Amino acid sequence: MSEPMPGLEETDEYVVQRGSNGAVHRNWKGKTSTPELVDFTVKTRRDWDERKAALKYDETRLNWENVKKTHDNARAKGLFLTFGGGIGYDLNSGSLLGPVGLLTAIAEQPDWVAEIFMMQADLAVQIVEELFARGIDFDAAFYYDDLGYKNGLFFSPRAYRELLQPAHRRYLEPFKRRGLPCILHSCGNVTELVPDLLDSGWTCLQPLEVKAGMDLLALKKKYGDVLAFMGGIDVRKMAAADKHPKALEDEIRTKVGTAKKGGGYIYHSDHSVPDNVSFASYQRVIELVHKHGAYRRKR
Repeated sequence: MSEPMPGLEETDEYVVQRGSNGAVHRNWKGKTSTPELVDFTVKTRRDWDERKAALKYDETRLNWENVKKTHDNARAKGLFLTFGGGIGYDLNSGSLLGPVGLLTAIAEQPDWVAEIFMMQADLAVQIVEELFARGIDFDAAFYYDDLGYKNGLFFSPRAYRELLQPAHRRYLEPFKRRGLPCILHSCGNVTELVPDLLDSGWTCLQPLEVKAGMDLLALKKKYGDVLAFMGGIDVRKMAAADKHPKALEDEIRTKVGTAKKGGGYIYHSDHSVPDNVSFASYQRVIELVHKHGAYRRKR
C-alpha cells in the first residue's frame, strides 16, 4: 500500500489521510483494524488514462543508496530476503479504484481491468530485473493480493483466469526464471482458487485464515506435494490461551505436527496477531511451535 500523505482531518478517534495513489482512508486510533475506505481518485477509464503514464519506469523510483544498504544489512545478518508488495485486486481495491469501482469494472469493463493489472505487473518486473542487474538479489517473491473474504472469493475463478492470472504470471517471471519460491498472501477463503494459483506459478500460500474457512490439514493432504503452506494457526485460540491453554496446544500440535510431515510448512498465524493476544500468550505459542514443529533425528 502507498505511503500516507499528511492528514486531511484528525480527531481523538481517527485520522483521515490521502495516499500517494489518491485514495482517502480513515485510520482509527487505538484500534488494530483495517482502515475505512473513504474515497478514490480513479472512478472512470478516463481517470485511469490520465494517470497511467505514471507507471513508466525510471531510475528515480528507487533510492538506490538506501536499497543497497538495506540489502547488504540483510545479507550480513543472514536474513531471508524477499521482494514484494500489494498487487492485483488487493492493490487496486485498496488504493486506486476501491472495491466497488473495481468489482463493477471487472463485470462491465474487463479489458480495462486487465490493462491495469498488466501495466502494474510490467512496472514491477522492470524494477525487479534492474535490482537483480545491480546485484540486489532476493531469496523469494512475497506478494500480497487478498482475493477472498469469509464466504469465498471476491470474483469468480473464470474472472481470475481471464483478467488477473496473466498479471500474476508476469509478476513471477523474474523469480521463476531464477528458480526462486513465490509466496502469495491472500486473506479470506481462496480454497476454490488453489488449482489456478498453482497454474499461475505460486509455490506457497499464506496465511490460511481459519475463521474464513481455510483448512490447513485438508489443503496439505490434497496439495502438499506441489504447494507449501504458511500459517493456519487460529489467532482466536491465541487470544483465549490464558483461559483455554489446552485448546491452544491442541491447535498447534494437530496442525503443525501434521503439516510439517514431508516438509513444506512454515509456522505463521492465520491473520495478523491482534492486540488481545498477550505477550505471555504469544511466548507460549512460540514454545509450542518449537515443541511440536521440531524434527527429530532418527537413530
